[in-house]
Amino acid sequence: MPSLKTDNQTLYETDYLQWIEKTVEKLQSQDYGNVDWENLIEEIEDIGRSERRSLKSNLLVVLLHLLKWQFQPERRSGSWEGSIVEHRRRVREALSDSPSLQPYLETIFADCYAQAVKQAKAETGLSLETFPILSPYSLSEVIDDNFLPRFTTESGQ
Repeated sequence: MPSLKTDNQTLYETDYLQWIEKTVEKLQSQDYGNVDWENLIEEIEDIGRSERRSLKSNLLVVLLHLLKWQFQPERRSGSWEGSIVEHRRRVREALSDSPSLQPYLETIFADCYAQAVKQAKAETGLSLETFPILSPYSLSEVIDDNFLPRFTTESGQ
């Protein structure tokens, strides 16, 4: 007779949705002894990592399009503005759903800006020197729907 751990592991590997449904049933019926704890813990940890990755990705997109908006005013488009609006919404929604992400957002801000500069260089053909070394935008500006940067010819300003 197969062990419970083997049954749970097999179901987890062969039919993920059914594994989720069975796990929920066991939790709801308080059948804690038969819960596949190892995989459940792993899945919960993955959810947290996924939330952080999503937040970082959305912040990066906003920063990228703000840089392009500021340093390529002749190429501004509704697409860029639409992307800024949408990804700002996603950042704010993530913070609303999980306020504990705010400190993480503050921690990754400088790194995301540096990545956005590299991406902006690649997408625009502008030199790295075009862009300020440190973000010219505050975090509150980055997620503020009323903020769009003005064109500047001076990097670092």
